[in-house]
Amino acid sequence: MNYQSDDYRHVNYLWDDAAADRLNPVEQLVYRSNLLGSDQRITNTGGGNTSAKLIETDPLTGEQVEVLWVKGSGGDLRTAAKEHFASLYQDKLLALQSRYHAAPEKGVKSQVEDDMVAMYPHATFNLNPRATSIDTPLHSFIPHAHVDHMHPNAVIAVAACKQSERLTREIWGDELVWTPWQRPGFDLGLTLQELCTQHPEAKGVLLGGHGVINWSDDSKSCYTLSLDLTERAARYIEERDRGSATFGGAKFDALAEEQRYTVLREVLPYLRGLVSTEAKMIATLQADDAMLRFVNSVDAPRLATLGTSCPDHFLRTKIQPLYVDWNPARDSIEQLRALLSDGVDQYRDEYRAYYDNCRRADSPALRPASPTVCLIPGVGMIAWGKNKSESRVTAEFYNCAVEVMRGAEAIDEYVALPQQEAFDIEYWQLEEAKLRRMPLEKPLAREVVVIIGAGDGIGRAAAHRVAAEGAHVVCADLRKDAAERTAGELTGRHGLGIGVAGTGLSACGPAIALAVDVTRRESVANLFRDVVMAYGGIDKVIITAGVFLAPGQAGMDADTMFDVSFAVNVKGGYIVASEANRIWQAQGMRGAMVLTTSVNAAVSKKGSLAYDTSKAAANHLVRELAMELAPLVNVNGLAPATVVKGSTMFPRDRVMASLDKYAIEFDDNESDDALRDKLAQFYAQRTLTRQAITPEDQAEAAFLLVSGQLAKTTGQVLSVDGGLHEAFLR
Repeated sequence: MNYQSDDYRHVNYLWDDAAADRLNPVEQLVYRSNLLGSDQRITNTGGGNTSAKLIETDPLTGEQVEVLWVKGSGGDLRTAAKEHFASLYQDKLLALQSRYHAAPEKGVKSQVEDDMVAMYPHATFNLNPRATSIDTPLHSFIPHAHVDHMHPNAVIAVAACKQSERLTREIWGDELVWTPWQRPGFDLGLTLQELCTQHPEAKGVLLGGHGVINWSDDSKSCYTLSLDLTERAARYIEERDRGSATFGGAKFDALAEEQRYTVLREVLPYLRGLVSTEAKMIATLQADDAMLRFVNSVDAPRLATLGTSCPDHFLRTKIQPLYVDWNPARDSIEQLRALLSDGVDQYRDEYRAYYDNCRRADSPALRPASPTVCLIPGVGMIAWGKNKSESRVTAEFYNCAVEVMRGAEAIDEYVALPQQEAFDIEYWQLEEAKLRRMPLEKPLAREVVVIIGAGDGIGRAAAHRVAAEGAHVVCADLRKDAAERTAGELTGRHGLGIGVAGTGLSACGPAIALAVDVTRRESVANLFRDVVMAYGGIDKVIITAGVFLAPGQAGMDADTMFDVSFAVNVKGGYIVASEANRIWQAQGMRGAMVLTTSVNAAVSKKGSLAYDTSKAAANHLVRELAMELAPLVNVNGLAPATVVKGSTMFPRDRVMASLDKYAIEFDDNESDDALRDKLAQFYAQRTLTRQAITPEDQAEAAFLLVSGQLAKTTGQVLSVDGGLHEAFLR
């Protein structure tokens, strides 16, 4: 049956005729793709592909030719633009069939099947640089203008059932033809071509254990067909939903939110250390009702062991997750740590055995063997990836896997791919080639950097500097609005990444804003708790927060100035270090900390007693913390001088007072920036290099201290002052 636009309950009908009619045929393909990709019940991030066979003018001959436009390798339907689609001469793709058939050995997983992929670039239309995907033949060989290949949870649930073939006929009748699991590739394209010939009235094929591919002769009807097929499967499952008996019913109760936070704060950094022994990982927590229902269920251990079905899923989730048999009502956090430690060790052993048992002569080398999905009753799922975007995608894919298992178990019995088939996808040379085409990771791509004082000045500049190197940046400041501005700038420049999973703070991108008062331990502890919830742990901490109080400036008496200066500039650094160290020690991974002091700490002068002595104490705090946190954490200091531009320590009244003090002419009507420039240039002339010092200069030094380039330097204070000989080491 065909549904009307307002009949859908399990997918979103989004097609707008007015918007679509304004688009040319390629733009309409992109439009259709974006609509399908925006609904995670239809396809997952980065998964599925769409195509259109269009008539184009050949740039060489001027003749009209048929061109296949198909989503390129590594693209994402939700965010795709025209440049993410490959374009190929359709006649050249079809001509490859004779080359394939001429091979002495052909068929699924034959050498010639893989060799054909190298031929696709020779069919490129109009010098399009987008690499085409392994699925190209599936689209080319189907004799219809528009093709969608989707991974709807409800459809995969049917495809992953023991009685999948019977259920396909029962749900879709003759509209979908069932075919058993077969790895995507040239031979599957030929299979689909033959099925179209044998079943001319069919509208698509259910790919066993995989998904659905369907077709039509115009873009809108192809879109609505994709929705109809998904809706029909979802309704069939809904009618047979097991309610409270889903997954065999509940074995455990979920912990209350605050209890869950307590467990995660203690366990997440420890688990991050366990799964990061081969490569550092970033976490995403999923603790919504659907995931908690699964991890708390009677059947979770059985289904987790079976693993995932859709090949798009286990490329990130691995063939199966780590399930921890922890009783949240009875067992302690210490017991959970022990179970996680033993579980990760056993998982690695079993994963290596899986590799050894299934490997072929030309298989790529073993990849990191640690789990990328961990299931903890009462708590939820923790997914891991090389960065936040990847871990969110991993979490999203296992969310999909859970929905597939729920649907399959509601209507039949869930079955996963055989291990050898799963391995042949996971360690396929063509998938390995795709991984090798990925851009090189930036130096801080797997790092979580907490910057306290990120709202402006040196902290803001440092946030931008480490973000440019790929870091996940926690912008923390006493003023939440200032931190949010900096985090917003980072997100605007570097993006949120892909993936749509995560609960609470863990749904964040690579930059977040948090409020903190470094003089209050509870506030600092809450900061790091939230960082752990967002990313799983920390790697570097840069403190740029500080106060400058001088007589007459803040309306405080001298005693109060000393109290506040030492509370912020000294004790605040100690509180941050001691709270951060809890996480560093739990992770067992090397970290780095930078405290911003001042060259004033080494130069005696009048007028800033509280500030200068507090910074001198901060210099010694650097040395003391280097001793306390060794050998795991390097602690160094950054000593700026006269950073006037962008610093909250140089408000307009202080700048004007300094200009007066040094007899520098200025006009009361001049802008803040103009006044700061005058003072900065005056200070520059007192240095050996005669250069004004900027927040960016300090940020470069802070980056150097956390970059790993000075991994064997600790307990030192680096002055970035333009060359003030008064501050030279004595």
